Amino acid sequence: MFTGIITDLGRVTAVERAGDTRFAFATGYDMSSVEIGASIACSGPCLTVIEKGPGWFAAKASAETLARTTLGSWKAGTHVNFERPLSLGAELGGHLVTGHIDATALAVSREPEGDSVRFVIETGAEVARYIASKGSVALDGVSLTVNEVRDIPGGGAQFGVNIIEHTRVHTTFGALAPGDRLNLEVDLLARYAARLAGRS
Repeated sequence: MFTGIITDLGRVTAVERAGDTRFAFATGYDMSSVEIGASIACSGPCLTVIEKGPGWFAAKASAETLARTTLGSWKAGTHVNFERPLSLGAELGGHLVTGHIDATALAVSREPEGDSVRFVIETGAEVARYIASKGSVALDGVSLTVNEVRDIPGGGAQFGVNIIEHTRVHTTFGALAPGDRLNLEVDLLARYAARLAGRS
């Protein structure tokens, strides 16, 4: 379980595609404190550490993960948001995030707004019903508050989020541009509420 509060901005150093795809990452984490088999959220998806060394670790992703996330487009040099799992008793700074991606979303626009940057994000009908104004969403592993939502033809939705300067500097949102795709995880509570209401 994660919180959507990014604690390291790393990058892909190597990609090996054979069966499952192996990614090697550069990181600022002290890897001596990370066990083999531990989970790290990598721009949203929860991946398992299979190898490690000072300043780096490796993980594998299945074909299913590549198909449902942006990982299939990652290459050496791609920047990645990292978060280690929530520890029992630790402060919950964002919202509960599982590391299980529901869909990819599209960055439609990027505009300055005061000291922050406002993005409009578009998502398909399969997850649109879970996006609510003032609710939570995780984009590339970052916990964000939804400003507003509007339905679009075809059953999808567009919603706005504001990225403050700290988040812009310390996550991949600094370089995010219209046309880029992101990993989206809907709010866990919204999913269960829809399930109880018989909508999924």
